Amino acid sequence: MGKMKSSVISSYLVHPAILLFLLLLSQYSIEPASCASRVKFLPGFEGPLPFLLETGYVGVGESDDVQTFYYFIESNNNPKEDPLLLWLSGGHGCSSLTALLLEIGPLAFKQEEYNGGAPNLILRNQSWNKVLDSLVSSGDDGGVSPPSSFRSGGDAKQRRCPANKSNKRRPNVSSIIYADLPVKTGFSYARTELAAQRSDKLFADQAHQFLRKWLIDHPNFLSSEVYIAGASYSGIPLPAIVQEIVHANEEGIQPRINLQGYLLGDPATTRREANYRIPFAYGMALISEELYETYTSLLMTYWANDNNVQTALNVRKGSIGTWIRCNQDEDFKFDIPSSVEYHANLSKKGYRSLIYNGDHDLLVPFLGTQEWIRSLNYSIVDDWRPWNSNGQVAGYTRTYSNRMTFATVKASI
Repeated sequence: MGKMKSSVISSYLVHPAILLFLLLLSQYSIEPASCASRVKFLPGFEGPLPFLLETGYVGVGESDDVQTFYYFIESNNNPKEDPLLLWLSGGHGCSSLTALLLEIGPLAFKQEEYNGGAPNLILRNQSWNKVLDSLVSSGDDGGVSPPSSFRSGGDAKQRRCPANKSNKRRPNVSSIIYADLPVKTGFSYARTELAAQRSDKLFADQAHQFLRKWLIDHPNFLSSEVYIAGASYSGIPLPAIVQEIVHANEEGIQPRINLQGYLLGDPATTRREANYRIPFAYGMALISEELYETYTSLLMTYWANDNNVQTALNVRKGSIGTWIRCNQDEDFKFDIPSSVEYHANLSKKGYRSLIYNGDHDLLVPFLGTQEWIRSLNYSIVDDWRPWNSNGQVAGYTRTYSNRMTFATVKASI
């Protein structure tokens, strides 16, 4: 697991998480793992936020020299019982603000002419911290929700139906931590030149440390079912992150993370995804959304660099220069050639996984995802079939015997 040192110890020394935290503070004289603040208002959004938003920093690495910025949004259902999801955006090096404002969060940019200042924000009708009733819900605002049955243990037959609203163990909603990782992503920064090094394996180590320290500082979520999620390039480091958590749990590292599984959207996996782009493009009539994506990315850049926004988010002044959505500097070391072996290892241990692709995604075509899933040679327990949202076919799905579910999202990139 690397450099966690005094921030975690074996379970036979002390079990209760709160006692562990006090022990660390008193005996090891470490600094608090995080600095967190409640955000009630955001520039561009009218009125108080109708959900709980917390932002802060968690120090990881040697002497906490990597200061990891995060956004935490609590479930609007029952935070004490709903799953806790850690979201890591792809890129590599893309801020998790991408997911919060453009993909799965409760806020979105208002589609209007930009006239300067902080762009206006509106509520997204579908977001992962709100209760939804579908396998994977995709709306006009781009919201996508993972299946409730995947996150609460449903069998193949149950996956054909919406979540049972009367069953408290089957909410289709999560509390979500959006973390800016690896270091030098979004508002995260390094205190030293050594801490600024970036690679797939360092990313995995930092994410693991971040989550364990975050849970120490948020003991109300220690018993929550935990899922790790991400998209695009996260398909490379995320399975390694999950495996690190599994190994640490098996070694008795405290606090124990109640890991249940992981979710990946349009995941890079083998680094051979580009081989499928030409045959995919040949067989599909693709809708070009490049102009729209450029526009929304530009709005995000204006918003995140606004001084009032950074003040509202409690960003440390002078910690970074200009905020950029994706930091893809050449200093990143690609030291995980493929994540397929991690998927195989995790499935052998019984962890659940949801792999989904937009069926119009040319960057990571679903053809490539299907190919590496087939290479695992798992038997099919629920064969290829459509799933519906709002009475319409929204994609197709298949479930395998290793507790892996694959799904496509119709007309999505």
